[in-house]
Amino acid sequence: MAKKKLNVGMVGYGFMGRAHSNAFSQVGHFFDLPYQPVLKAACARNADNLKKFADQWGYESTENDWRKLIERKDIDLIDIAASNDMHLEIATAAAAAGKMVMCEKPLGRNAAESRKMVDAVEKAKVPNMVWYNYRRVPAVTLAKQIIDEGRLGKIFHYRAKFLQDWTISADLPQGGQGLWRLDVNVAGSGVTGDLLAHCIDTAMWLNGGIDKVIGMTETFIKERQHNLTGKKEPVGIDDASLFLARFDNGSLANFEATRYARGHKALYTLEINGEKASIFWDLHDLHRLQYFDHRDEGRTRGWRSIHITDGDHPYMSKWWVPGLQIGYEHSFTHQVADFLEALDKGQSAAPTFRDALATDLVTDAVLKSAASGRWESAKG
Repeated sequence: MAKKKLNVGMVGYGFMGRAHSNAFSQVGHFFDLPYQPVLKAACARNADNLKKFADQWGYESTENDWRKLIERKDIDLIDIAASNDMHLEIATAAAAAGKMVMCEKPLGRNAAESRKMVDAVEKAKVPNMVWYNYRRVPAVTLAKQIIDEGRLGKIFHYRAKFLQDWTISADLPQGGQGLWRLDVNVAGSGVTGDLLAHCIDTAMWLNGGIDKVIGMTETFIKERQHNLTGKKEPVGIDDASLFLARFDNGSLANFEATRYARGHKALYTLEINGEKASIFWDLHDLHRLQYFDHRDEGRTRGWRSIHITDGDHPYMSKWWVPGLQIGYEHSFTHQVADFLEALDKGQSAAPTFRDALATDLVTDAVLKSAASGRWESAKG
């Protein structure tokens, strides 16, 4: 039976544009799906860079204006891998045109923008999804299964951190291609919306909603040269962010993110402690899940390292033989596979825009708390 074609229009050609393009290209080779993604058109303003990107990844055509991309009748899905300040306008226009929409995280620069995007896709009734890819690392998905089976029992604690070090130099400018994450007008926030958003999405998926938070942030370098104006301008993003939280289920949490942790490029870890068992996961060892079960026999009780490669582990039957692991890029492929399977059922796969709004409500509350010094509601 012939597969249905799904024509993809990609907005953006940076790191995430490449990650998404790879996922669309690879998914049909490993997953038996009702749809076959087609890299129909790539879109960006820099024509020379765009052509190189499109040629390398096999896009059939290019556009320099995302509005023209959305107008095209041969485009089914708009994938937004552009800077955060463009998410709202592109997503709402795409939804109004009846296009399916996938969007990089965070959904909006703040919850107000995200809410408009949710309203747009739900009004248009178009399938939608946000690229919180860490949910689909097989070890993290296995953690979800273990929690849902009740193996941890009552959850007491959740801990997460995401550490980087790439912005420590005061000579690093802000703004423009590659450095827009340091420009608050483009990014919306710093590590809170960039790194902690990942931690928060995963946490709420694993452990349920967050009730309230109290946080603190710091901007260590107050001024940076701006690439677009050529002038030194105030830095409006947060370089470091820490917060405490209480989940709806009563468990306590602490979260930390910084770009000033010398020696760390992308250290993302999470740990969950329950009455019966605990789980620990590290992005640097992403194919392993550390698991402790107090019900094990006392003489041999201890942390065990589960190597996530067997066919009965999440997603792994689609890849290689047991013992051969997969990596970061495969989480995006899993996300596309789940999107296409849900699409065949007339559904949206999680995390939807509405799911991502819940994360942005938490990040807004963290930033509000950092300013007020008080506990703030994470419910909006």
